[in-house]
Amino acid sequence: MKLDGGNRTDPPAQPLLPHLILSAHHDVRASDVIARRLRGNLAAAADRGPSDFSELLLTPGVGARTVRALAMVAEVVHGAPYRFSDPARFSLAHGGKDRHPFPVPLKVYDETIRVLKSAVRKARLGREEELAALQRLEAQARALERRVGGPSVESLAAQERQSSHLYGGRSVFGWEQPARLGTWCGGDELVRKS
Repeated sequence: MKLDGGNRTDPPAQPLLPHLILSAHHDVRASDVIARRLRGNLAAAADRGPSDFSELLLTPGVGARTVRALAMVAEVVHGAPYRFSDPARFSLAHGGKDRHPFPVPLKVYDETIRVLKSAVRKARLGREEELAALQRLEAQARALERRVGGPSVESLAAQERQSSHLYGGRSVFGWEQPARLGTWCGGDELVRKS
């Protein structure tokens, strides 16, 4: 507060900043995730497809798994504040260093960072095609989330744990190895011969 010629002027009110409310437990549980939003992200990534999205980003080699991660990252960048009511969902983009919900897929993580850096760098030069592509991906996820089905949180995390070694999966326990037959990989599933 300051006085201005005898008049009292209050500082402008600070706008309410978005905030996250995290659960008291560390592991990612299905109850921590709004499944329809997760399925919307997955469906948008599948619908855009790596070939179309690579063209939009002018980035050859962006795979389907990276597009899935980008669909969740795009929501963090472009999403409305109310969309952050289930922050655990975003851990399904890149996992966690302690294997919760699955080991960090370093190849996907590095590629996501590369795509985002490229988008920001080009946007600074006035070329906003990549940022617009991410925004379209987020909008498509939002549009699809009410009408698509998909895997449960548990089965998605189990699939990620099972294929973690393919994406350079790593945790504080080291590099991930292929799951052995008959071993537990999360959820209620055992790794079985296909």
